[in-house]
Amino acid sequence: MQTILILGAGLSASSLIKYLLDHAKDNDWNIHIADRNLALIEQKINGNPNGLALEMDALNRTARLPEIQKADLVISMLPATFHPEIAQDCLEHGKHLITPSYVSHAMHEMNEEVSKKGLIFMNEMGVDPGIDHMSAMQIIHDLREKGAHIESFKSYCGGLVAPESDNNPWNYKFTWNPRNVVLAGQGGAAQYIEQNQYKYLPSSAIFERIESIEMPGVGHYDGYANRDSLSYRKVYGLETIPTIFRGTLRGSGFCDAWNCFVQLGLTDDGYKMEHSETLTPRMLVNAFLPYNETMSVEDKFKLRFPTLSQKQFDKFVWLGLFENTKPIAGADMSPAQLLQAILEPKLKLDPSDKDLILMHHIFEYSINGKRFRLESSLVNIGTDAVYTAMSNTVGLPMGICAKMILKGEIKEKGVLMPISEAIYTPILEELKSFGIHFTEALTEL
Repeated sequence: MQTILILGAGLSASSLIKYLLDHAKDNDWNIHIADRNLALIEQKINGNPNGLALEMDALNRTARLPEIQKADLVISMLPATFHPEIAQDCLEHGKHLITPSYVSHAMHEMNEEVSKKGLIFMNEMGVDPGIDHMSAMQIIHDLREKGAHIESFKSYCGGLVAPESDNNPWNYKFTWNPRNVVLAGQGGAAQYIEQNQYKYLPSSAIFERIESIEMPGVGHYDGYANRDSLSYRKVYGLETIPTIFRGTLRGSGFCDAWNCFVQLGLTDDGYKMEHSETLTPRMLVNAFLPYNETMSVEDKFKLRFPTLSQKQFDKFVWLGLFENTKPIAGADMSPAQLLQAILEPKLKLDPSDKDLILMHHIFEYSINGKRFRLESSLVNIGTDAVYTAMSNTVGLPMGICAKMILKGEIKEKGVLMPISEAIYTPILEELKSFGIHFTEALTEL
């Protein structure tokens, strides 16, 4: 009997848990799931005898260590900043590890020891990062076999609300950790290269430089730059490529409106606001606008953003940003935390809502004296607010990877990403059975 320990049972873990439980009997697995919310775990186990609910704060090392020691494989669904701690525990006790998050410097530093112990620490095994890497590498390897010279690679991904559930003026609902959405674009300048020119975007300008991306059969979306595209030249073996860009997709008009939050300072998480427990939404906004004895908060807001259309302004009215009825939240809160508290109840998925995952790769390459553009697109709609497209595209690759590790099908050891053919081919193939697949369009330039 092999034991898989899942740390965290939140939004993105639903499909992972279901996949592993569905395969547990045939593979002789025990699935242990740790979370502070026992009822949530029990709901997702749904009586399956191969599942065990563990009420636990997985961030507490004393609490989690005995469970890690019992496991053969650990899957961390905790916030990314805690993955190196979990990895250290797994390294110490000889356990395989899977995370959906980027390989941090601390994680990369463990590679030699992980390899020596014959362990697999698979990272970036979700949707973005994850499916984006696997699908891109499949195309890159195929183009190389054909002798193509790749000149440009742009890749976009977005977690959005499905058209049938899109009933708010922001055309957006939270399908993953709201805190990460509020803090998007922070943590350093976005970096990419275009026509051999290096480009850098400070976090304050991320939502100002956007481009319109047409998703075949779905519509137009705004694309903005992710933090670091340059590092993926080496990951993808495209060190000399003239153009590489990785971006995030949002509905048309979202970025222009969101940029108002950024420019005001409402996405800043670096300090606590005085007497934050007394602040209403109106007071919060006013705190970031100049003092004026006679002008209303609304008028000062419009003066601060003179190009904002009435339609865009109505988005902030709909959020209740100018209401003065009750305080937003508690004491010692940052601007970003207060903004999150305003947004969460307004942008949450209702139980019957469906979400949408979009991914779009654009390759330009030359072969035999001709130039081509290859566009590869993924459109995936969730089932409901539990088994979301986000949960499917994050959790199912991790579940399939866990099966491959425990069956000994992944021979490579160390701190890994899913960029080798032996890893991505079977995962992408099985994902097709869940409706997660790409369509391609080729155009001669």
